[in-house]
Amino acid sequence: MLILDRIVGQASDPALAERLHDLDHNGQVETLSLSASDIQRHRLRLASDRGTDCAIRLERHQQLRNGSVLMLDGERAIVVQMLDQQYLTLRPRDAGAALELGYFAGNMHWKVRFAGDQLQIPLHGPQADYLERLAPMLADGRVSRS
Repeated sequence: MLILDRIVGQASDPALAERLHDLDHNGQVETLSLSASDIQRHRLRLASDRGTDCAIRLERHQQLRNGSVLMLDGERAIVVQMLDQQYLTLRPRDAGAALELGYFAGNMHWKVRFAGDQLQIPLHGPQADYLERLAPMLADGRVSRS
C-alpha cells in the first residue's frame, strides 16, 4: 500500500505542469478518481486507475481538490480527479481568436474538447489559475466565457 500524506501542489501549477506532461507522455501518471463527498475527506483508501493501492492520510488543514498532486517523482505521479469533471467553457470572437486560443491551449498542454464553436478545458486545479493565464484574451474580448 502506498501512503500519500501530503499535497505536492496542483496539476495546473506551471512548475508541476511540465513534469506531469512529460510523465503523462510516458504513461506514468496515475489518477485517483474521487466523488464530491470523497474529496472532502482527509483519510481514504482506494486504488488508482492503474491498480495501485493508495491510502490518503492528510492533515486537517490540507484540502483535496480536482488536480491535487499527491505524488511526483521521476518515475510516476498520482493526481486527484473528480468524478464530476468541471470545465471552463470559452467562445472565441472569430476564426483568428479561435486559432490563437487553440495555439495557446496547446502550448499550455491543456487537454480540450470541442462543443460546437466553444472550447472546453477540463479543470485540474482552481479555475482562477486558468483565468489568470487567459486574462489578456478575455480582457480585450478575443475570448469570452460561456
